[in-house]
Amino acid sequence: MSDITSNVATVAERPAASRIVRGVAIDDTFAEAFPMKATRLIVTARNATWARNAALAATGFATSVIACGCEAGIERELSPDETPDGRPGFALLLFSMSGKELAKQVERRVGQCVLTCPTTAVFGGIANGEPIALGKNLRFFGDGWQISKLIDGKRYWRVPVMDGEFVAEETTAVVKGVGGGNLLFLARDTDAALIAAQTAVDAMRTVPNVILPFPGGVVRSGSKVGSKYSALPASTNDAFCPGLSELALRTELTGDVQSVLEIVIDGLSDTDVAEAMRVGIAAATGADAGVEKGLVRISAGNYGGKLGPFHFHLHQLCDAPENR
Repeated sequence: MSDITSNVATVAERPAASRIVRGVAIDDTFAEAFPMKATRLIVTARNATWARNAALAATGFATSVIACGCEAGIERELSPDETPDGRPGFALLLFSMSGKELAKQVERRVGQCVLTCPTTAVFGGIANGEPIALGKNLRFFGDGWQISKLIDGKRYWRVPVMDGEFVAEETTAVVKGVGGGNLLFLARDTDAALIAAQTAVDAMRTVPNVILPFPGGVVRSGSKVGSKYSALPASTNDAFCPGLSELALRTELTGDVQSVLEIVIDGLSDTDVAEAMRVGIAAATGADAGVEKGLVRISAGNYGGKLGPFHFHLHQLCDAPENR
């Protein structure tokens, strides 16, 4: 029988370049992110419950452009004095790799998830950018009964529906965005990883202009580019899988790490993504999570800097005055 030990990784040593922040090791690495196209939608309804129902449906199945067509999420809840029609609402951010794909996703999601939801209306939430259709094509659902009104240079469509009318701004603006910022939380067990990730999510959701597109803001299935199976563009990030730490050719895990969770961040600018990552690191290493709860390290995923032009270095984020 041939010797297979040469194909088996030994347990990694903690990176010597790690910086210790309140007892948690911060790897000397960076998250690598990519340019995307983005838009903001404002969804309103008679009350916050129905606005939330529409917002959740419209941003569903939108975790990754790998298979979902877009990445989307609720940016924040809006009070009536923040919305165009003076009703409760939610701001949504949607990201895709091209303006054409984003336009397709917006039309489908608004048509199937907002138009269909009782009492809702929808408006563009970014003032300047390349316009794409919002209510422009959905108006045809009115079967000739739809009417439009021009207010302050913006066109709105009123489409008759069974509970009254659906109001939609004709277009929404598309701007440049950044997708794929990320943080990896390496912990002694799953409970500890969840505490760190959930604490970071709660803090990061206070940052404007960003979303965390995965369920609850957290993803357990971190991926690498490529696969042994030619049909797959991405596959499990085996270097961060605890169950493979003694089997994979390369591991990033030390023996005290038994669970890893990731947060992915999309934002309207690299500054927005950086701020969300900074806030996430500060929260995860704070009193409500951190080393005493079982967080061992914080790292990030990248592709050697060759695929994405936006590089968010963790040590630089730690050097921000707010994190000291």
